[in-house]
Formats: sequence, structure tokens, C-alpha cells
Amino acid sequence: MLMICLVLGLRAQDTTFKTLPSITITPSSTVSKEVTKSFQHSFPEAKKAMWWKLNENYLVKFITTDQTNRALYKGNGELIYHLRYGQEKNLPNDVHKLVQSYYPHYNISSVLCVNQDQREIWVINVENDKKLVVVRVEEGQLDEVDNYNKS
Repeated sequence: MLMICLVLGLRAQDTTFKTLPSITITPSSTVSKEVTKSFQHSFPEAKKAMWWKLNENYLVKFITTDQTNRALYKGNGELIYHLRYGQEKNLPNDVHKLVQSYYPHYNISSVLCVNQDQREIWVINVENDKKLVVVRVEEGQLDEVDNYNKS
């Protein structure tokens, strides 16, 4: 009886595949004036900008001081999001203190700052000899996203 229920249960599962819309990524040497103007205004210190066209949007990878950045723009120059990859020294003091208060015996190994829709979200990797923990900080609220045991 148990086998019949299992077999019928397997048959009842939805086995259809859902496909995501395709995205076309191409290197772009021509970027619209609106996007260029917006980028230069937002990131005047940017160096080594490399552009790609993603359907109707533009993705740029660039460097500022000691951080790698990515930003996605709409064709009209509107910034969709900005990502900054960094290290412990790139954290604001309040975020750094908050993380250290929850994880005092851990080292901060990498940080990512996501700016989108007027939000600033920090994704931070902290680790010690035994664990790697991924935390998220937004508006003074710390949430543990994931943790892994090191082998």
C-alpha cells in the first residue's frame, strides 16, 4: 500500500519545466549619451570601465579607489543597481560594530554593498577556524543568511 501511495504521489508531481526569458549579453563599445552622462555624474572617480549591453540595459564594471564595482543602467540613464565589492576596511563604522557585536571571535573576510531602490544592503562574510557565516545588514538590522562548517 505504501508503494502505491509513493508511486501515485510521484505521478501527481508537476514535472513541467519553466523557462526564464533569454537575456542577450554583448560587449558594447557604444553606450547611450544618457547612460554615459549618468555614469560620469554618479561615479566621477571610476577607472577602467568595461561595458556590456544586456537586452535594453547597460552593465558596467569599474574600479573606484580599492573596490571593484558593477552598475546596471536603463537605456535612459536611470541607475537600476550598484554593487561594491570590498573588504572589512570598506564597512561603515556602525555596520562594522554591529557585525563584531554578534560575531566577536570571527574575522570579516569580504563585503558586498548593494544599492538599489533607495536601499543599502550589506552582505558580509565572517569566518573563524570552524565556520563561515554570511550575514546581511540593512538599516541597523543584522540577519544571518547562511552558515557553513569548515572541513
